[in-house]
Amino acid sequence: MSRPPAGLLREATVDVGAIADNVRHLRRLTGSEVIAVVKADGYGHGAVRSAVAALEGGAARLGVSDITEALALRRGGIDAPIVAWLHAPSADFTEAAARGIELGISNLDQLQKAAAAASADRPASVHLKLETGLSRNGIAPADYRVVFAEAARLERIGKLRVIALFSHLSNASADDDRAALRAFEEGVGIAATLGLAPPLRHIAATHAAIALPESRLGCVRIGIGLYGLSPFDDRSSADLGLRPAMTLHGAVAAVRRVPAGTGVSYGYAYRTDRDTTLALVPLGYADGVPRQASGAGPVVIGGRRFTVAGRIAMDQFVVDVGDAPVSVGDEVLLFGDPTLGAPSATEWADAAGTINYEIVTRIGPRVPRRQVAE
Repeated sequence: MSRPPAGLLREATVDVGAIADNVRHLRRLTGSEVIAVVKADGYGHGAVRSAVAALEGGAARLGVSDITEALALRRGGIDAPIVAWLHAPSADFTEAAARGIELGISNLDQLQKAAAAASADRPASVHLKLETGLSRNGIAPADYRVVFAEAARLERIGKLRVIALFSHLSNASADDDRAALRAFEEGVGIAATLGLAPPLRHIAATHAAIALPESRLGCVRIGIGLYGLSPFDDRSSADLGLRPAMTLHGAVAAVRRVPAGTGVSYGYAYRTDRDTTLALVPLGYADGVPRQASGAGPVVIGGRRFTVAGRIAMDQFVVDVGDAPVSVGDEVLLFGDPTLGAPSATEWADAAGTINYEIVTRIGPRVPRRQVAE
């Protein structure tokens, strides 16, 4: 496991080899084309490095939330197909269409804006999103026929190329997801009667791609699985054959020997119950370490596991290490690959009452990222 360079207060290492391997594994498992989701700066791992690694692992496309993220990938040298699916009401699709960005379309207005952004020699490429029960964006079932007919007309005259029909599942239960899948298939059938036969259909993200084989449809969107984390409460990354890509390290900034009864951090939510040693770690909620994990977040120092003592502050937290020999500069491991002895991002999520997606995505810009390939 990679360690932070000497003298560095905090660092996240990103194992791009793990990202590539996770894509390879999920391609084999699902037998499907993979859209690698690198939105939100690659779930905190770095969008461009994650995209490069995912493509190396065999991803056919990249997925992002919005056009700004897509254009940033283009500026980063990524020329693979990219789909962006969430747009402001005033979004201008002109630059996106010119740069070959595929647009997720959720209503008739967006469809017409996409067609207007087409050039004489390049139709706008679109993925039509169907609302199938998640109650977010997507073409409403009542509007299917109007939107599909207009998309077919615009495709015939060379303004559009419909790449895919897609939707999203709730993961509430297998029955709920199967009901959404049936609704999606009904929508696909309506589209076919109106002349739309796009090459791709996609509805499964990591959870359904693994757990609901009938939802794969030959194309899956892989988000959290790309980064080696599990979307399930009862199955770990290792259970799924995935390798976590991010490891969050700090370094002990100060060591203090204190007597029993010493208050620690804001509010004295923790007081020592014996003579002990306190180690100061220069990571806090400004860096994405959740304050909600105060008194509960796990760390490893010198090969031994400890728990955060007291409140996590904006820039730092304290660990009660007892009589363990700890020195300034020692590595503090917050999370990484549990098979290598690190706490997991999921353990931090459990400590904070959230999900592992949020733990890695919220790691702040003050934390340097260093690319490694273990």
